[in-house]
Amino acid sequence: MKGLLKQILRLVVSIAFLGGIAVAQKQAPQPVTIVLLVHGAFADSSSWKKVIPILKAKGLQVVTVDIPLSSLAEDVAVTRKAISLQTGPVLLVGHSYGGTVITESGDDPKVAGLVYVAAYAPGEGQTTGEMGGAFPATPGRAEIQPLPGGLLHLTQKGVAEDFAPDLPASEQKSVFASQIPLAASSFRVKLSTAAWTLKPSWYIVAANDRIINPDLERSLAKRMDAETKEIPSSHLAMLSHLEETAAVIIHAAAGK
Repeated sequence: MKGLLKQILRLVVSIAFLGGIAVAQKQAPQPVTIVLLVHGAFADSSSWKKVIPILKAKGLQVVTVDIPLSSLAEDVAVTRKAISLQTGPVLLVGHSYGGTVITESGDDPKVAGLVYVAAYAPGEGQTTGEMGGAFPATPGRAEIQPLPGGLLHLTQKGVAEDFAPDLPASEQKSVFASQIPLAASSFRVKLSTAAWTLKPSWYIVAANDRIINPDLERSLAKRMDAETKEIPSSHLAMLSHLEETAAVIIHAAAGK
């Protein structure tokens, strides 16, 4: 009997070590009034322009974090600096590659929770680039083209057909014109921490995403045990489905 109990105990410990412990150690959700928005690759903080008024109307203080996309280390440093300047607990929101940034920087004690919007969420020791290996490549990946200096950018065709196909043509042109090239090396850096193992998380799956495979998004949300909302959106959910995106952020900020 004692031998059986020991085997059961070892099994429980093994399960906890492999994944369950990450959920058990998560902080409990708490309400916040400060929201930090981190944009993704091939974009700038204007990608949040439609949800900001909605969040402010709910009494939230909103700060956009302009990451340079020059390296993961610099993007994380800029985000950590923005966190340090806040006077209370914050909710970190990351879109696309911005999910990698908040995953690495979200272990800050001031961070109360994480919201991922069609975003990457690597684990400790993983890179962003290896995230999609188990899923079919999306059409948009073929439209990510190299620039001199180790940079990447998204073609105009990629913006119109894959990045933001559910936006009007005039907005697609604005998105293309405002994009910031991404350092390709950022996708090859292994993360030193995964804040989603420690902090409560919420995830918005963009069901019509042609940049990140929606099945990858679902898989990431499940792995982090995130409260998940799926919407029929392109990759830029916060621009094409602003009300639904803002509602998830408001819900998370309420600590629910």
